[in-house]
Amino acid sequence: MRKRVIISGKVQGVFFRDFCRRKAIELQITGWVRNNSDGTVEAVFEGEPQDVEKIVLWCHKGPPRAVVTKVDVVYETQENSPHRNSHNLEDGEQITNFLIC
Repeated sequence: MRKRVIISGKVQGVFFRDFCRRKAIELQITGWVRNNSDGTVEAVFEGEPQDVEKIVLWCHKGPPRAVVTKVDVVYETQENSPHRNSHNLEDGEQITNFLIC
């Protein structure tokens, strides 16, 4: 399962990306997380459905210093993910780690 999330609120400058990466590694989820210029944090999670759901739920709270006001969630498949080409993945390849962009 693959989901993309965009998290709004006080989510930059509070170590959101680092905590997110740690949680993803703990859950054996692959993907990436980055700060957007509009102040949001965006992430793509891929893994077992129950683990992806756990990290999406975690995003609604975030790390201790974060104040999350909104989380937009989009289910993506390999075929319709707009992020596949941005990471130079060929058909059939999979992300093998979790990156902070």
